[in-house]
Amino acid sequence: MKRGSLTSKILGLMLMLILLSSGLAIFAIINLSYSLGDARGINASGSLRMQSYRLMFYANSGSNEAANKIVEFENTLYSDALKRSLDWSSPDKLADQYLLVVDKWKIMKGYIEDENSRRYAASLKDFVDTINLLVLEMEHHAAFKLRLLATSQILGLGLMLLIAFFAVRFTKRKVVQPLQQLMESANTISKGTFEVEMPQTEYVELTALTDALESTAKELSALYQDLEHQVEEKTLALTSANNELTFLYENLINLHANQLDFRTLKNALDKLKSYESLSYLRLIIQQKNEPKEIIEADGGWPNIKHPTTQFPLTFGDVNYGYIEIITDKKINKPLFENFSIMLARSLLIHSATEQRQQLALMEERGVIARELHDSLGQLLAFLKIQISLLSKGLNNECRNPIVDEQLNEINEGVNTAYAQLRELLSTFRLTIKEPNLFNALKAMVDQLKGQTEMQIELNYQLSPQLLGAHQHIHILQLTREATLNAIKHANAKQIEIKCYKTAEGLVLVSICDDGIGVDHLKERDQHFGIGIMHERASRLNGAVDFVSNTHGGTTVTLTFPPQQEEPK
Repeated sequence: MKRGSLTSKILGLMLMLILLSSGLAIFAIINLSYSLGDARGINASGSLRMQSYRLMFYANSGSNEAANKIVEFENTLYSDALKRSLDWSSPDKLADQYLLVVDKWKIMKGYIEDENSRRYAASLKDFVDTINLLVLEMEHHAAFKLRLLATSQILGLGLMLLIAFFAVRFTKRKVVQPLQQLMESANTISKGTFEVEMPQTEYVELTALTDALESTAKELSALYQDLEHQVEEKTLALTSANNELTFLYENLINLHANQLDFRTLKNALDKLKSYESLSYLRLIIQQKNEPKEIIEADGGWPNIKHPTTQFPLTFGDVNYGYIEIITDKKINKPLFENFSIMLARSLLIHSATEQRQQLALMEERGVIARELHDSLGQLLAFLKIQISLLSKGLNNECRNPIVDEQLNEINEGVNTAYAQLRELLSTFRLTIKEPNLFNALKAMVDQLKGQTEMQIELNYQLSPQLLGAHQHIHILQLTREATLNAIKHANAKQIEIKCYKTAEGLVLVSICDDGIGVDHLKERDQHFGIGIMHERASRLNGAVDFVSNTHGGTTVTLTFPPQQEEPK
């Protein structure tokens, strides 16, 4: 049997539909393009009637307003919307009516220009009737085009429906029914039945599909039985693995969601014992130089010795003890190994968290101790020098102006030590209350503004995540020291404090004044305040510099990397 091409026949039918629909669309577009101005023409014609009555009031005036109204009337009369009546596509009757309106207007215009309102009024009704006939002709022409468009669309649609009906009938009988038989055969094969009846067709495309599906069915029939057995085995293995992963995940969530105490660990052991149907289960936690801690699952632990199995709690190089099991069943080693690793990891995280909290407390106490030691040590050294000078003065005379002066200096030193200690404790309390560095610096600036007439400005552009809490105290104290030096020694009028991040990713804090410059520091190189500033910078893994400004004054610059651990 000679077989034809189904694709060629369907393509021919589709091509006929495309050509017919394209022809109808092109005709409709052409028709509509010639109808676009019909509405504007009708509106313009209606406007001529209104303007004709309006011109009657200006017939005797002879004013410029009458001339303007004539121009307005002629603009409408000779507009493009009305001149379309003279196009080749317009009927002769419409063109003649338009020319008649133009001729009569010329007569009416003469009456207006001659200021003959009586003749204008007498001719007005005839003129308006002529305009009405023009409007009527335009409406008839527009209606004719619409009827032509509707007739062509109806005929074309009918022809398309006829072709579509033939195409649907052909497709249903020659394509859909064979494909439905193929789908039913494919559904039957998918359900595991491979003995199916294939449809017979006269087209090469469907015949190729039929032969391919029949060949596939034979191959699947040979493989299906073997695959069924493999799928059952894999399904059981995956189900078991999924249940184990779910069990481990739920226990991991519980261990990390709650505090890792006796109750949490016992709850995890109870779930493990119930999941694996064990006889006895216990957890033994034993770290170096620490006592052994035993946590038993529900049911306790037998006094009689039984063979046991142990799984060590090891994570990395650290061992936290082991899990001990007594059971008559086969042990699921992968599950217990993963459970042991999970417990060891949780214990490690818990231990590390506690150590971190302890280190944070020790670090905070160390910072307080260093600050108190530095401030009090400086002033005590100053007092020792003064006492030494006082002792030398007393060797010659018991009372003289020098002795009085030294005694006054001692008194001033003691007062200064007390004031600085009070400032240090005040700054510390501020840091605890306001962990944000910007708030602490702002409070410091407000405090210093009350001690001087200088203008102190703060320009802070650092994000809160950029600095660690351990860095705040050093930045705050160094900035305070540099600002106090500028207030006391620079004879400045303005001090500006800037905090921002450089293009290299470093934190930069600058204290700039417009005072006498950096030269006065040469006489004070050994001043203990500057030495402490360098020490604070080193604790931040940074550096502090003193440079002269081009416009006068000194800039103290602290540069350091963000979020660095403080050196021990």
